[in-house]
Amino acid sequence: MRSALSFGFALIAGPAIAASADPRTGEQIAKSDCASCHAVGRDAGETSADPKAPRFIDVAKMPSTTELSLKVFLRSPHKTMPNIILTREEIDSVASYILGLGGK
Repeated sequence: MRSALSFGFALIAGPAIAASADPRTGEQIAKSDCASCHAVGRDAGETSADPKAPRFIDVAKMPSTTELSLKVFLRSPHKTMPNIILTREEIDSVASYILGLGGK
């Protein structure tokens, strides 16, 4: 009984990408809305158009990058970024795409 309870808790508490997340859609959004400043691709040699804008592959590989941290970041305004408004599904998809760049 104990192992079943632990397994059930892990399913509830464990990290999971939202069901609406589609990394292919996230990649398309990144290319259309983010690539004017950030390097958004998988190519480790790609550079960002704006040297101050981190490459998505580097963001993905940061130990602090999680699904939650990305979603909070994407929902919050930032002085140095344009005010791009994404739907919940779009945020889920962009987060999924970025996490995939880092193998997460």
